[in-house]
Amino acid sequence: MAAAANWPSRAFKRANAPSSSALPGLAPTSRPIPNSEVGYGMIPYRPDIAGAPQNSIIGGATLWVLRDRPHAEYTGVARFFAYLSKPEVQAAWHQNTGYLPITRAAFDLTRAQGFYDRNPGTAIGIEQMTPKPPTENSKGIRLGSFVLIRDAIEDELEHVFSGKRTAQAALDAAVERGNRLLRQFERANPDR
Repeated sequence: MAAAANWPSRAFKRANAPSSSALPGLAPTSRPIPNSEVGYGMIPYRPDIAGAPQNSIIGGATLWVLRDRPHAEYTGVARFFAYLSKPEVQAAWHQNTGYLPITRAAFDLTRAQGFYDRNPGTAIGIEQMTPKPPTENSKGIRLGSFVLIRDAIEDELEHVFSGKRTAQAALDAAVERGNRLLRQFERANPDR
């Protein structure tokens, strides 16, 4: 799926597609032709919906800590998380990987270092996550098989964009595929 999910960006870079939707970290590398003009923007929204736009839902990599481990391991984990949370470490991580910084201090440091000025479009991911105070629905998502479900949705969207399905047919297929993945997750994780 990863190769299929990346084809719009590849086509965009070759100037064979007028637009592309990509992760914020890819913005600096998304120019289609050297010295070409590229615009960046947030995900579109419908202004007629009350409260729009809302914060985007964060996704991506996660660090997990196992339970029932020796106390010394948790001390090491706490020290590691404290290190990762330092503004200078988060700023460097954000600037080199495209992952969003986990603290406002790291975002502010990145801005002060001129990163966003040198790399147009790279602040949009953060700005899209934070236009309003967080809500219960925007603080993150706990969904079994989230990545697989997201891939199914993206796959169905590609069917719409390529003219192979109507929007309604693709949405219906995404729901069916997502529900199937959720049932698989439930069977594999009965205690959750």
